[in-house]
Amino acid sequence: MFIPGPRPPSPEVCLGEPSLAAKVAFLSRGDGYRPPVSDVRRRETHMSEVFLAGDKAYKLKKPVRFTYLDFSTLARRESACRAELALNRRLAPDIYENMVPIVRTQAGLSIGGQGETVDWLVVMKRLDDSQMLDRLIEEQRLQRWQLDRLVAVLVQFYRRARAFFISPAIHRAQLRRAIAYNWRILSDPRFNLPIGTIRCIDTTLRRFLTERAGLLAARARTRHIIDGHGDLRPEHIWIGDPVRIIDCLEFNAELRMVDPFDEIAFLCLECERLGSGWAGQYLRRRLVQALHAGHSDELFLFYRCYRAMLRARLAIAHLLEAEPRTPEKWKPLALSYLHLAAADAVRLERALRKPTSRRMPCHNADGGSLPPVTAPQREYRPL
Repeated sequence: MFIPGPRPPSPEVCLGEPSLAAKVAFLSRGDGYRPPVSDVRRRETHMSEVFLAGDKAYKLKKPVRFTYLDFSTLARRESACRAELALNRRLAPDIYENMVPIVRTQAGLSIGGQGETVDWLVVMKRLDDSQMLDRLIEEQRLQRWQLDRLVAVLVQFYRRARAFFISPAIHRAQLRRAIAYNWRILSDPRFNLPIGTIRCIDTTLRRFLTERAGLLAARARTRHIIDGHGDLRPEHIWIGDPVRIIDCLEFNAELRMVDPFDEIAFLCLECERLGSGWAGQYLRRRLVQALHAGHSDELFLFYRCYRAMLRARLAIAHLLEAEPRTPEKWKPLALSYLHLAAADAVRLERALRKPTSRRMPCHNADGGSLPPVTAPQREYRPL
């Protein structure tokens, strides 16, 4: 839940180990794969290098270390690859196939085979990008029946997810710490972000923590904090048959300790940011009706607003790196999240002005204003 800022990568490297650049150069060649491929496409993320080769995708973890993860040694990267396979098979069992070593031989680097292991790759079945949720939204091809498929997958996932026991006080303290860290980064004068807007949003979030502490406490006390996905964004959702959801946060269990409604609010926020607010509202309505688990309009607004501030902070924090990738991208992205957070903060502030006796009861599953869904569902009981 609490995602601190980055620390410099660890300089710890085994003597004689091939550099990241050497591994990237090798994996960018089609003749390094078995069978060889004619075209390799490389995609870089903050923590990984991904190579699309034929009908497979190969993910190489960078030897980086941040305050919330450590991939700085070969052993740690191997462990992270194993965790990625196990955790992502919950929502994409046929996509995450296996992991293979990169080995050093007398002839050079090789994928698998005999030799000294110098790194590890997660091997995935390659997905058709045209069916990713973000692409469907961008190209205005998204249909309600596709969202119904996604709802069915998420409902089953949340019902079966492992529940965490966390005390209400610790749960609230984690949120308070994360909100404070968001404020510290976003208010940095070097970024020249709208400080008045940020202060208003921050004040509203803190007020919610104080005045509606009971809502958060109830979620923790009734064990609705579960081992979730952790990064439920449209670019990680493949609306095929069947639906597959990839790229969960495997490297830190605390970041996956979430309320299902937190993840749903995050997904709705991302749909709206991409231009499909109707899809977010549809997902919310269907999922809230299906889960029957103490939904509150105020709590949902808080989660949305909190997530928007978190994403704004993560975006702008890229500019703190020594050599940020695509530096022109991050401030506009942060501003787009701040715009969404400000709108939610206004609605949340309005709700907080009402006496608590007029607040919607927690047991009201559809928020008192959402249209009903006809198909009855079983009650959500986390294991």
